[in-house]
Amino acid sequence: MLEPIDKNIWHAVHHFVAYGVPITSRMTVVCLPDRKLLVHSPIPLTGEMRAQMDALGSVAFIVAPNLMHHLFLGPLAKAYPAAEVYGPNGLRKKRPDLVSLKDLPAAEHAPWLPDLEHMAFEGFPAGKESIWFHRPSATLIVTDLVQCWQDPLPWRATAYALLSGVRHQLAVPRTVRALVRDKQAAARSAKRLLEWPFTRVIVGHNSVVETGSHDLMASALQVF
Repeated sequence: MLEPIDKNIWHAVHHFVAYGVPITSRMTVVCLPDRKLLVHSPIPLTGEMRAQMDALGSVAFIVAPNLMHHLFLGPLAKAYPAAEVYGPNGLRKKRPDLVSLKDLPAAEHAPWLPDLEHMAFEGFPAGKESIWFHRPSATLIVTDLVQCWQDPLPWRATAYALLSGVRHQLAVPRTVRALVRDKQAAARSAKRLLEWPFTRVIVGHNSVVETGSHDLMASALQVF
């Protein structure tokens, strides 16, 4: 089910197993003016979830925020054929089956402005992650770049979080740090990201950080 986070922003969590590790992935739904919905990082669509979204507005945009979070784009695009489907440059090559998929537009020309803004986080070509800021709720939306695994976890997930450096703290996972190819570009992106006046961070895996989020994000990004 979709659960509210703030006015005009909701989330839902999908539980699955990856390489033997129990994990969760979060979908975020933002209601823009004129009741247009943007769905960020889709998860499997249930009948109940679809009824909730249809009651909230019209699904206008479906977004894969990086090269990894794309598995459920197809079913959602099929359910909402009028929606525009976006992903990072390179995803169309990875998913030629998604004929409606378009590259994310330049930030200054995005159709979800002004309520929602996005930027590409540079220096991480394996992910090509986009970062999002919902200005009315002062909410930052990230996917894999930073993580924070706080909930009670099965032992395999706990071990992974500890090894990755994200257990009970907002941090750039060691797995992501190993894939950064241009640290200076990543540092520039980190500086731009921190210019947004966010007070909450929605993380793609496990947590929503509600307290001290800007300072915690600044600390996490010091690795760049």
